Amino acid sequence: GRELGKMSEKELLKQRKDMAMIFQHFNLLMQKNVVDNVSFPLLIQGIKKKDARKRAKELLGIVGLEEKASAYPAQLSGGQKQRVAVAGIIAMKPKCIVLDEPTAMLDPSGRKEVMDTIKKLNNEDRITIILITHYMDEAVEADRVVVVDNGRIKMDDTPENVFSRVDEI
Repeated sequence: GRELGKMSEKELLKQRKDMAMIFQHFNLLMQKNVVDNVSFPLLIQGIKKKDARKRAKELLGIVGLEEKASAYPAQLSGGQKQRVAVAGIIAMKPKCIVLDEPTAMLDPSGRKEVMDTIKKLNNEDRITIILITHYMDEAVEADRVVVVDNGRIKMDDTPENVFSRVDEI
């Protein structure tokens, strides 16, 4: 309900505290283990290391990776790395997460792991999810689909209505 492009720098900075973004590349610190990667945003916020690590372990439970807490990114599958990135993002307690093709580099099982985690965040934690994807099987599960072509919105409706317009898609 708020247009970000019309906000002042100060308003935009405040609004961004409620938002987070995850890209198709995992952006994990390769020299840090999983729990330290998830703890990192909490430490930046000034949370004590002991408390940050405790919260990070809880977050790893949310994304189904508690058993990987001491593993390093190189020891994880693509889907597991992306779920570590998700855990680090939800540590910041955003109201909205923008995911820019988070499953593009993943195999089918990794895609399923990540999409299940995203659905859980939306359904159980009530986090708004904006998913940018080229996969129609992911888009069809959304509440709303916005089709963008050359930077312009071409369609904005329910998946059923958008995907019934086959000739336009």
